This record gives sequence, structure tokens and C-alpha cells, in this order.
Amino acid sequence: MTNKTGTPQHLIEEKISSEEIYSGRILHVTRDTVRLEDGTEALREVVHHPGGACVVPLTDAGEVIMVRQFRYPHAAQTLEIPAGKLEYGEDPQVCAVRELKEEAGAVSGRLESLGCLYPTPAYDREVIYMFLARELTLTDQQALDKDEFLDVIRIPLAEAVGMVMRNEIPDAKTQIALLKTARMLGVS
Repeated sequence: MTNKTGTPQHLIEEKISSEEIYSGRILHVTRDTVRLEDGTEALREVVHHPGGACVVPLTDAGEVIMVRQFRYPHAAQTLEIPAGKLEYGEDPQVCAVRELKEEAGAVSGRLESLGCLYPTPAYDREVIYMFLARELTLTDQQALDKDEFLDVIRIPLAEAVGMVMRNEIPDAKTQIALLKTARMLGVS
């Protein structure tokens, strides 16, 4: 059986109970007991994260402003588009504007939604909202967080797409936002 949008009604899990098992500065984790569609119960561990916003800053010359930074969990430097964590209840567009200014020292005259993504839907509630920023005003004035260190790099959009396709940019939000931007603009 499906609803008006064609979504199956049987693929539902009902939460019976929830226990917080970790609470930190950025995220917290619950262990939930759910009832499956066949009536049996199962455990689900869920990471609760406020979500984030990322932005593809595209210059008039067709270059993407990107940032290179160290990512501790992977013990590696990554090349990414500017992005940041939402405050709980914050408008994703407000976050995108803030992160663009903080990380890239840029202000956008035109911000367009590229949609959203669930980076790890099996166990994490995080949603990342993606934006394309154009009509940029560039400054050399970043406003990085006190524990944030990064380099700003400009890369032509077509070259950045090539880097994604060669697996030189492993960051998921950056891959998806760059590919959506390229597709939208007809860049290959």
C-alpha cells in the first residue's frame, strides 16, 4: 500500500523508547528501541547532530573558492567547499552566508539552493544544506574560529569536477555540491 506520493506505507519503524548514551559538544547519541513492520523489536543507535550548510562560491571567472584543512578523524588534509555546523534551529542560508564569510572571506550577491543531503542516513540525523554563491565580493578578511586553520584555494569548476571524478576530493558534501553545480551550469 502506498500514499498519494507513491511512498510505501509498510516501510515504517515506530520508536518505542529512547535512552541517551552520550552527550557531547557537537552531537549526542541515543539508543532507541523500535517496532518493525512485522511487529518485532530492534535497537537503533542514532547520532543527533544539528546539521550543516555548505556553499560553492563561484567567481565570475568560473573558479570555485575552496578550503584545504586538516581533518582529525581521517588524519589527513582535505580539499572542501566552505561549510559549517548549524546552530539548533538556525536557518541553513544564514549558516551558509556566515561560513562563506568566515572561511573564504567572501560575500555573495546571489545565493541559490542546491538542495540537501543525508551524509549517513543509517545512523545519523545530520542534514547538510547545499548552496551556490555567485556575484561574489572577495576580501582577504577571514573570521576563522579560534581552533580553525585552513588555506583558501581557487580552482576552475571544470578542474574541481575532474578532481572529484579522479577521487582526489573524498569529501561527500563537496563532491555532491560541485557535481550539482556543474550539471546545473552545463560544465563537464
